[in-house]
Amino acid sequence: MWLWFSRTGAAAGEVDKLWQSFLRRFDLEHTFRLFKQVLGWTAPKIRDPQAADRWTWLIIAAHAQLCLARPLAGDLRLPWQRPCPPGRLTPARVRRDFRNIRATAGCPAGAPKPGKPGPGRPAGSKNRRPAPRHDVGKTTKRELTLKARRERPG
Repeated sequence: MWLWFSRTGAAAGEVDKLWQSFLRRFDLEHTFRLFKQVLGWTAPKIRDPQAADRWTWLIIAAHAQLCLARPLAGDLRLPWQRPCPPGRLTPARVRRDFRNIRATAGCPAGAPKPGKPGPGRPAGSKNRRPAPRHDVGKTTKRELTLKARRERPG
């Protein structure tokens, strides 16, 4: 987000809009801080860009749930924090009380499945779908020895 505006002669409405967007910057910074520190946005070591996108969307969905659960949450504050007015809880404070919210909310999911792993591949059978292998870096076929490379004409 840009933080600088240098044009002269801006209209009063434009200056007001720029000032409001500058103030919204702090909301964005605190939201990203919440995503990273409280919701663990940068915690997993993800190797695939598509998985990183999915993880980001999960974090955004979790933030939306925290915002929607705001009226249900009680103000569980730490001893040094001031009380928040009703309905104005931060997402971090809603998360702190989410255990109590979850206990009172219904569960639309079915019964959990057993936790033991499946049977897997039978012992002694061959792997019919080996993992794909990819070459790393070599694009041309070369001679195996330096001597063969030096003796090659050209």
